[in-house]
Amino acid sequence: MSVFTMNPGPVTLDVVGQELNAEDRRRILHPLTGGVILFGRNFVNRQQLTKLTSEIKKLRPDALISIDHEGGRVQRCKTDGFTHLPAMRKLGELWGAQSKSSHTAESAVLAMAAATACGYVLAAELRACGVDFSFTPVLDLDFGRSGVIGDRSFSRDPQIVFALAKSLNEGLRLGGMANCGKHFPGHGWAEADSHVAIPVDERSLPEILNDDAKPYEWLDLSLAAVMPAHVIYPKVDKHPAGFSKIWLHSILRQELGFEGVIFSDDLSMEGASVAGSVVHGAEMALDAGCDAVLICNRPDLADQLLAKLKVKKAKQSESATRLNRLMPKTTTLSWDELQKEAEYQHAKGLLKQMKLIV
Repeated sequence: MSVFTMNPGPVTLDVVGQELNAEDRRRILHPLTGGVILFGRNFVNRQQLTKLTSEIKKLRPDALISIDHEGGRVQRCKTDGFTHLPAMRKLGELWGAQSKSSHTAESAVLAMAAATACGYVLAAELRACGVDFSFTPVLDLDFGRSGVIGDRSFSRDPQIVFALAKSLNEGLRLGGMANCGKHFPGHGWAEADSHVAIPVDERSLPEILNDDAKPYEWLDLSLAAVMPAHVIYPKVDKHPAGFSKIWLHSILRQELGFEGVIFSDDLSMEGASVAGSVVHGAEMALDAGCDAVLICNRPDLADQLLAKLKVKKAKQSESATRLNRLMPKTTTLSWDELQKEAEYQHAKGLLKQMKLIV
């Protein structure tokens, strides 16, 4: 029986394979652990995924089980009945499909309806297998410069990104799942991929706030969580956004009034290397304003973090309160029950009708 009572720590980490081993269990039970993130290697089929999430919850009922599941090329579960959702650019294209005709308003409405359906299907299918949360939607603007963002973005237009993201977030909410806007304030302009390089965006603060950051401002209370970019904006701060008090505290918290959860991006990525060791990086991120830090694909670094990270009790308590708000509040349907649900059938039918899924 777990002794943890909804007091998650700040570390979100992954597990090695398709079932928990002894080392996974040890890490998950550590009081600094607050979440588990799953990857494609952790998925074989629905039965196996459901068993894995159940094992995690038995160990730590307070752990948020998360995944990167956006649609398009970033979708960890694609087989055994999971709907292969479209890349978000497809929704942006649907919005503008009739932009030169008199039916622009109609195409925008259809795109928003499709976004809501995508969010609902995404959330409902994951939750039926015990996954609590997905790091979606991408709010980056598509400047045609960033290969790592590319078709993950809804559009170059921040108003379209806002409208479609808000619609997708509503679908997630209807499916019982919170949302996470990423990568604040915007990764669309920087060409380098922060997984393997240190991206730099030389634009001024007003340029970024009046363009890339607008969806964050407009989404306001409907945004439950935010993930900052491992991008350096040298005209604002020498540190990447995820390690910057200017970006996270002064701008995101104070100027934009964001009160939800701030997750760091993966601390094992090259874009985080400027912060030094994984422990120093985590401390910098938490000090800058993050509530939780991710460490993925490096169990050795996860062990370092759990052994050496120091967290202020007041900070951990405040962050734990925020993290608990991301936990699903509604009853989870089984997969078989979900297939018979009218709302789910309607959402999938709509996406098929629009030729967004097969």
